[in-house]
Amino acid sequence: MAANGAECEQPQKRLGPKDKQNGSSTDSSLRERKQLDKEERLSLVLWKRPFTTLQYFCIETLITLKEWTWKLWQRRGVVFLTVVLFSLFSVAYSIEGAHQEYVQYLEKKFLWCAYWVGLGILSSVGLGTGLHTFLLYLGPHIASVTLAAYECGSVNFPEPPYPAQIVCPEEVLQESISLWIIMSKVRLEACMWGAGTAIGELPPYFMARAARLSGADPDDEDYEEFEEMLEQAQSAQDFATRAKLAVQNMVQKVGFFGILACASIPNPLFDLAGITCGHFLIPFWTFFGATLIGKAIIKMHIQKLFVIITFSKHIVEQMVSVIGHLLVSMRNLHHLCWLSWVFEKVVLVMVCYFILSIINSMAQSYAKRLQQKKCSEEKTK
Repeated sequence: MAANGAECEQPQKRLGPKDKQNGSSTDSSLRERKQLDKEERLSLVLWKRPFTTLQYFCIETLITLKEWTWKLWQRRGVVFLTVVLFSLFSVAYSIEGAHQEYVQYLEKKFLWCAYWVGLGILSSVGLGTGLHTFLLYLGPHIASVTLAAYECGSVNFPEPPYPAQIVCPEEVLQESISLWIIMSKVRLEACMWGAGTAIGELPPYFMARAARLSGADPDDEDYEEFEEMLEQAQSAQDFATRAKLAVQNMVQKVGFFGILACASIPNPLFDLAGITCGHFLIPFWTFFGATLIGKAIIKMHIQKLFVIITFSKHIVEQMVSVIGHLLVSMRNLHHLCWLSWVFEKVVLVMVCYFILSIINSMAQSYAKRLQQKKCSEEKTK
C-alpha cells in the first residue's frame, strides 16, 4: 500500500517547469477561446445580425418549450390538480347564483395581486434598463392615495372606479387621517410588489447553485465577477470591491439574518447576495424566506412610509408655499398632458427594449449551445 502510494505520488514530484509552462499555456488558450466565443455570442443582436438572431431565438424558444413540457410531464400530478382546480373555478365562475359575489371578489383580488407581483418581478430585472417599477407605478400610486386621503378626509374611496381612478366618497365621515390609515390602505399592493421583487431575486441564486453543483461555467457576467472577487479577496483595495466582499461575508457567515439585513434596506448589491447563497449552497428556504420577509415586509414598509410622509398634507403645504405659483399652474391638467404623454412613451420604449433584450439573450443562449456542442465534438475526436 505504501509503495503504491509512493508510486502514485511520484509523477507529481517529477512535474518540472516545462510541464507547468505547458499547463499554463493550455489554460491561457482556453481562456482566450472562451473570450472569443463570448464576444461572438454578444455580437448576435437584432441590430447587427437580425436574421440569424431571429432564427436562433425561434429555435431556442422551441427547445425551451420542449424542456418545460418535459418538466411538466414529470410533475403531471401537480399539473392535473391545478387543471382540476382551474376547471372548478371556471364552472363556479360561469354558473349564476349567490356565490357570484364572492367569485368576483376573489377574481378582482387575484388580478390585483398578480399585477403588483408582476411589476415587482419586472423591477428586479429593471425592464432591461435597471429602472425600478417602484418609481413608475407603486410610488405614484401611494402618493395619489396619500394626497386623495388628505383631500377627501377619508380613504373609503368608492369601488369602482378605485383603484383605476380615485374619487372622493359622496358621504364623508370626518375621520382623522393618519400615517397608519394610509399605510393600511396600500398595504396589499405594496406587499405584493415586495414579494415580486423577492421572486425576481431567485434566478441569480439558482444559476450560482446549479453552477456549483454541476461544475459548469455559466455565461453570466455577475457570476464571473463574483468568482474573480473571491480570487482577489485579499488584494481588494477599491471601495466597491470591499463593499461587495462585506455583503458576501455577511451572507456567508451570518446566514438567515445576514440575508435579512441585506434584503431589508435599499441595496444595489443584493444580486451578489443571491449569487453568494447559491454558490455556498445555502438552503433555498433560508435564502427565499429571509429575502421575502426583508423585501415584502420590512423594506416595503420603509419605502411606503417615506412616500406617505413626503406627500403628507403639511409637507405638501410647505412645498406649495415655497414654490408658489409654479405648483398652482402645474395642477392644471392641460399643462400636464404633455408630461403624461412623455411618461407613456418612456414606458413604451422601456418595454420594447426589454422585449429586444429577451430576444437577443435567447438567441445568444442557442449560440452557446452550438459552441458547447462543437467543443464536445472536438474533445471526442
